[in-house]
Amino acid sequence: MKQIELKENERVEELGLNGLKILQSDALYRFTSDAVLLTRFASAKKNEKVADFCSGSGIVGLHYYALHKGVVFCTHLFELQEELAEMSERTVLLNGLDKSFTVHNLPVQSIGKEWDEFFSLVLCNPPYERVGSGEGNMSESCRIARHEVCITLGEIVSVAAKKLKFGGRLCMCHRADRLTDLLCEMRANKLEPKRMCFAGAKGKIPYLVFVEAVKGGKPGLKIEAPFEN
Repeated sequence: MKQIELKENERVEELGLNGLKILQSDALYRFTSDAVLLTRFASAKKNEKVADFCSGSGIVGLHYYALHKGVVFCTHLFELQEELAEMSERTVLLNGLDKSFTVHNLPVQSIGKEWDEFFSLVLCNPPYERVGSGEGNMSESCRIARHEVCITLGEIVSVAAKKLKFGGRLCMCHRADRLTDLLCEMRANKLEPKRMCFAGAKGKIPYLVFVEAVKGGKPGLKIEAPFEN
């Protein structure tokens, strides 16, 4: 572990896997359990080249790496918010992962053509809410992370389709009531849904869905046992 300087409102939290740690700030958007469940749902293959879209503090890419350290070749974090991207960079340095991780502070829609058909896996815990729905009283960081003010579901799936190699996978979580939106966008971009599961409290209606789609995959969807969260 390397020594890094903490800013105001920041602290170091244990990831609980392989001794890895992550920086979090009370002044910025903080990750939820949805991100951790996404990494546990996503499949893993040898020499994975991973992209984490809308990466926030880097939790999805980092947790996936911790779970599958032996198979991940490289991880690229793409985050629009400058403060979150910079904090992710220091998390990478804190864990001594600067040879395996790269942080890109730019909108997903601006990812360059040099990354076309490069990744074997795109992970994304996206903004769940449409613009104007329940924004309420929240910080700008949280508003951008939770609402489609800077990127839409359709844009995420479209970019992922371009950046994935043939046979690559897009793995996303979303609100269960937006499942139809998610599946339609995937198929429209030639990403075939192959695995799906739900999450929710025991005995309650699921609130969250996870879907993994394959670029160029054949039809056939496997419904897996739900997460109890």
